[in-house]
Amino acid sequence: MLNLGEKPQPHADLIKETTEASFMADVIEASQTVPVIVDFWATWCGPCKTLGPMLEAAVTAAAGKVKMVKVDVDKNQRIAAQLRIQSIPTVYAFWQGQPVDGFQGAVPASELKAFIDRTAALAGDGGLADALQAAEDMLTEGAAVDAAETFAAILGEEPENPSAYGGLVRSHLALGNLDQAQGLLDAAPAKIATAKELDAARAQLELARQAANAGPEAELRAAVEADPQDHQARFDLAAALLAADNAAEAVDQLLELFRRDREWNDGAAKTQLFTIFDALKPQDPIVLSGRRRLSSMIFA
Repeated sequence: MLNLGEKPQPHADLIKETTEASFMADVIEASQTVPVIVDFWATWCGPCKTLGPMLEAAVTAAAGKVKMVKVDVDKNQRIAAQLRIQSIPTVYAFWQGQPVDGFQGAVPASELKAFIDRTAALAGDGGLADALQAAEDMLTEGAAVDAAETFAAILGEEPENPSAYGGLVRSHLALGNLDQAQGLLDAAPAKIATAKELDAARAQLELARQAANAGPEAELRAAVEADPQDHQARFDLAAALLAADNAAEAVDQLLELFRRDREWNDGAAKTQLFTIFDALKPQDPIVLSGRRRLSSMIFA
């Protein structure tokens, strides 16, 4: 029973202090089955006093997917020397006996969560599924750097995970790194090169390159209004709309172009529509509606 005023201590199996004598068991051996986060700190270190409680809270919230070990560098100088700890706080993630990730200094809570998610992803399929979802959430929320790091960590464990590979490509697209995205797609393992996740990423890359060269939306819209038979202007307007994240109207314009002349420019409207459908999620309302309307025109 706790005495009044006494703070409850973290579960000994989840968060613990270690020594040079117990480091092998607490970190190297323990990390064979569960990722272990090691916090190198000292009593005189101001940032350590901020980071430590944040780490403990994040590890506790991970509900057993990771463990945490604290190393006082003043009391354990040999460990610090062996791992070349040059400044504190320094945090390493160990998996199966090896340091696989880490950072130095105090970091924002969002980066800390991403680090915990990446580390938890190392533990196996359940962790990977959670980490994939976390990475997708980061990407949706605009945290593309954190998403890229998380997808990369997953690929460190499963190099042929198509969801993580496609996610990493899409993260680079979100950051505007089109050449890096292309390089990743070119280097994709043969086993997943034709996976639907990579096909979607290729479609997004193609649209991103088009967006980079898209013309001014207002001028193109005016050109289409002045001459509805100006198919090139309508096609370019669709590209400008995509660049402005207006996929719904872009699909509308391409469907109208297909209705007016389905063979124009070797069926460019239909090809572009399929590229958009591939880039979006299969159950996206824009895709479902667009495919249905396109089919009705083809089979009318």
